[in-house]
Amino acid sequence: MSKQQATPGANDAEVIIVGGGPVGMGLAIELGQRGVRVIVVERYPEPQPIPKGQNLTQRTMEHFHFWGAEPQLRAARTIPPNYGIGGLTAYGTLLGPYHYDWLQRDLVKPFYFMANERLPQYATERVLRERAAQLPSIETLYGWEAEAVAQDADGVTVTLRERQGDGRKLLRSAYVVGADGARSVVREQAGITQTRTDHDRMMVLLVFRSEALHRLLERYPGKSYYNVLQPQLNGYWKFFGRVDLGTTWFFHAPVPPGTTRDNFDFAGYLHEAVGETFDVEFEHIGFWDLRFMLADCYRKGRVFVAGDSAHSHPPYGGYGVNSGLEDARNLGWKLAAVLQGWGGERLLDSYDAERRPVFDSTIGDFIAKSIESDDQFLARHDPAVDKDAFEAAWQARAQGAVGEVHAFEPNYEGSPVVWDSAGRSSSAKGSHQFEARNGHHLAPASQPGGQNVYDRLGTGFTLLAFDAPPATLEQFRAAAEAMSLPLSIVEAVQTDETARYAAGLVLVRPDQFVAWAGQAASVEDARLVLSTASGL
Repeated sequence: MSKQQATPGANDAEVIIVGGGPVGMGLAIELGQRGVRVIVVERYPEPQPIPKGQNLTQRTMEHFHFWGAEPQLRAARTIPPNYGIGGLTAYGTLLGPYHYDWLQRDLVKPFYFMANERLPQYATERVLRERAAQLPSIETLYGWEAEAVAQDADGVTVTLRERQGDGRKLLRSAYVVGADGARSVVREQAGITQTRTDHDRMMVLLVFRSEALHRLLERYPGKSYYNVLQPQLNGYWKFFGRVDLGTTWFFHAPVPPGTTRDNFDFAGYLHEAVGETFDVEFEHIGFWDLRFMLADCYRKGRVFVAGDSAHSHPPYGGYGVNSGLEDARNLGWKLAAVLQGWGGERLLDSYDAERRPVFDSTIGDFIAKSIESDDQFLARHDPAVDKDAFEAAWQARAQGAVGEVHAFEPNYEGSPVVWDSAGRSSSAKGSHQFEARNGHHLAPASQPGGQNVYDRLGTGFTLLAFDAPPATLEQFRAAAEAMSLPLSIVEAVQTDETARYAAGLVLVRPDQFVAWAGQAASVEDARLVLSTASGL
């Protein structure tokens, strides 16, 4: 392709997204469905066939529902539905006597509108690409990547280069989002620094085929991934995951520094972790450095970062892709609100105030804590030394694994656009409840006639009103009209399930988080409630 040069003038798009993986495409769909003009710049013409980011939580599946792609995603799965996203933790070897269920996210299904799902990230990406192609306000540039990003008071200019040619483009937009991975060009060009914690571990990623391993693990029906704890690994895991049912697997584990494809017995390493030999046919052998990274801010002027560009961590617990897709959902409606005039600068600032503390908590309260607690357990307990003490501690860990699932409940209690947030802190740690709480995800509730509250949520803000007086609803309606704020008022009869909200009025954000919950008698100024939620 010949070189292309353009002088930035009128914006080519309202938002340019650099990086068209799941996070970038999810963000594009969130914006595109709202009529925002988007250009997605993605270096790879086709999704890369490395299995990662497989476990999609119930909350993530809510995103796909609202993006109009949930049935297509479920149809793309590579493992039967009876194999959920739950796993198993074993001591010593997978076939040894000690194991328990781990990360059984189906335990919190009643608090979400959708069931979870599991499929390789490349399959997820294909579904998102197909959905994005259906939206006329989204333009995709495959085979291109950003090499420079420059912002001024009026917008952002992005310089692109063609990966397999000498083409060049200059694009102009109001905002730019970097969803271009842990080595983000957008983040670096914007001057967004990061805090990195290196755990000084070299890790291997193996993708291999083995029907014999499937037969060996049939004793654990319904399990999709398995981690093995061994004392010599100091709390780090050997981690197996299914890519399909019966043949293909991936495996993460620490390896000695200096390990290469040619100087290490990877088949023996797998056999030792399982506890038996089996056939292995390798499809991929790669390496990565285990570390945590968190951007020191998620916004710098007109530039934002999301997904791995904003945060990265070891693939422990399936937090990565789900956190990135939540970034996309959180940022998307806020950008649309500001571009369309019904959101203020405080709303854009709230993206950092909500999402960054949540991931910081995800690191400290869940992932790093898990590594540390595993290390401490392995140092203190050994069945060969004191079998009874080991087994008692092992049972306690199994119960703790159940509690961890319930405790992972990302919330925005410290957000500047959530009512009554002063002195509170956004966090990944909370508790699942049906009560409608400020800054927390709204639980589903059935309605007469077979509908769910979720079926009635609008694309803007929604006020759920249960037997509320007309005067109160008129106050909200008039305030929203004066602010040009999209507000759907859903008048509903209180049922046993909606009574669990413990509120007669619930203001729900476009991302299904509660901005404000209360009773009609507590509404002194509906405009103040709405202006807080919209950042105006």
